[in-house]
This record gives sequence, C-alpha cells and structure tokens, in this order.
Amino acid sequence: MRAIVFRLSVLAVVFSACIVLRAAEPAKIPVIYDTDIGDDIDDTWAFVMMLKSPQFDVKLVSTDCLKSQARGKLLAKLLTVAGRTDVPIALGPGAEGGTNQDAWTEGYSLQDYPGKIHEDGVQAIIDTINNSPEPITVIAVGPLQTMAAALEKDPGIARKAHFVGMHGSVYKGYGGSDKISAEYNVRRDAAAARTALCAPWRSTVITPLDTCGLVNVGGTRYQALKACGCPLTKALLENYQAWAEKRGQQGELTASSTLFDTVAIYLALPGEKDLVTFESLKIAVTEDGFTKVDPAGAEMKVAVDWKDLESYRDLLVKILVRE
Repeated sequence: MRAIVFRLSVLAVVFSACIVLRAAEPAKIPVIYDTDIGDDIDDTWAFVMMLKSPQFDVKLVSTDCLKSQARGKLLAKLLTVAGRTDVPIALGPGAEGGTNQDAWTEGYSLQDYPGKIHEDGVQAIIDTINNSPEPITVIAVGPLQTMAAALEKDPGIARKAHFVGMHGSVYKGYGGSDKISAEYNVRRDAAAARTALCAPWRSTVITPLDTCGLVNVGGTRYQALKACGCPLTKALLENYQAWAEKRGQQGELTASSTLFDTVAIYLALPGEKDLVTFESLKIAVTEDGFTKVDPAGAEMKVAVDWKDLESYRDLLVKILVRE
C-alpha cells in the first residue's frame, strides 16, 4: 500500500510540475502581417524576422498596394523555404505589376504554393480577426489600402485587434533629418492611412521615421548573416541581391539598406521594449500624407527615439541567424 501511495505521490508531483512548466511557457501572439513586399527590401527583412520569432503565431499574411500576384508569389516562395506553408496568404486588391525581387521568384508560380491562397484578401482579414478567440495583432508595414478596405467593410474588426505599424514622421524625417517628412507608407494613400491609423483599435503602436529610419546592419553583423547556414536567411540575402541589382547596384553587398519595417516586428514582440523611448501622442493624418501631433487626432503609442540602437542591431542579427 505504501508503495502505491508513494507512486501516486510521485505522479502527482510530476503532473504538477508539468502544469507549472506549461504555465511558464508564454502564449504565442496571433498576428496578421500586411505588407507591400517586393518594392523596398525592408519588408522582406521584416517578414523573415517575424518568421524567425517563435513568439508569433502567424495566422495570415496579406498583400498591400496593388501587385497582389507578384507580392503573393514572393510571400509564397519565402514561406515554402521557411517550411511554413501552413500560413495562408491573402491577396489584396489589384493584381497587375511586378516587384523588384521578381528575379528571385522566376520560375515559381503562385499555384505551386501548397498552402491556402485567399483571392479575396479583404474578406480573409475580416474573417481571421472575427474568428479568432483572442485579439489578433495586425503588423502593417505598407500603405494600408487593404487594411482600410477591410475596416470600411467591417469597422468592428478594429475593436477586436491590436495595431502595430511602420508609418509616419513625427519629430524627425528620413535619415534622422530635423525636417519632418511625408513618409511613403502614409503619403502613398493618405486617405487609407487615415482610415487605418485612426481606427479604434484595442491599441495602436507605430514606429515612425524617427526610429525606424535609422536602422541598418553592416560590418561584422552583416558578415554573420552571410555566414549563417539557415535556408531562410540565405533566401533573404538572395532577395537583397536581386533587389539591389534591379536598382542598378552591382558587386558584393557589405551592408543592408535601411530596415524600416523590422522595428514594427520588434514593437509587436511581447514584453517591455527597453531599447526605444515611447510617447503617447494624438496623431492626425493630413491630406498630403503628414502625420501631425493634433489634439483632435487618434491616440497612439509612438516610438520617437532610440535608447540603444546598437543593441537593437545586435538583436535583429541574433533573430535572423536563428536556425
């Protein structure tokens, strides 16, 4: 009898320990990644960064700013390389046009993707948010036409989701300039940006040019990426080479371009963001694509400055070289 009681006690301890371990494991954050991938290369860096971050449960990736077939093909091939064909792809409005990375997807067809392709990307976004048992985080790094269309069709999705974006210019412009800029993602379609950025999301966090416009990696950090044997990291650098050559840049690349969109991925990660300084600001979007501090604007958390940019560069490389 004592032996039975002892075994039962041991089993109870083991069972309790398993419960504690499960409780200690943080739940993954469900996310939608909305992107105009294929124009500037930073969307691809951010996409790979997201796929290499185990904290994210990627529910959907959606294309933005037209060229949906070419952008969808690029996403599909990257997801295939990553072994993530479980991730569905939502095609935004507008199918025609190519990208600056078409050389990398040459010979690959969107129909080759074994995962789910949603031809109506707007409805796919709505359904993914509405059907989620917990709030989804939308990580948006494009001009926001697809997200605006989803909000116009079903405004209620905003109160069921968090929003993290790479948008705007508040105190600084491109390259750290003191002159505020009409940042591309906002300027490209100011009406769509106003609809999406000013929607009543559960929370809104953005990285404007003030922070994201200062990010790049070079030197030993870039060499570490080149030495990485991970197929997805290799695919990233192949895309970077294709993008650079499309833009007339020849020869060996030794540093990245500006990696704006990666900061949105960082801001969506769980936990404190000790590397940046935030301000809670009310932001309005003007007709000419500026993001102005305005008492009548939408309140959001804005990453306005770096506390430690070098540590962010280290973190970015650390994530990208994961196997």
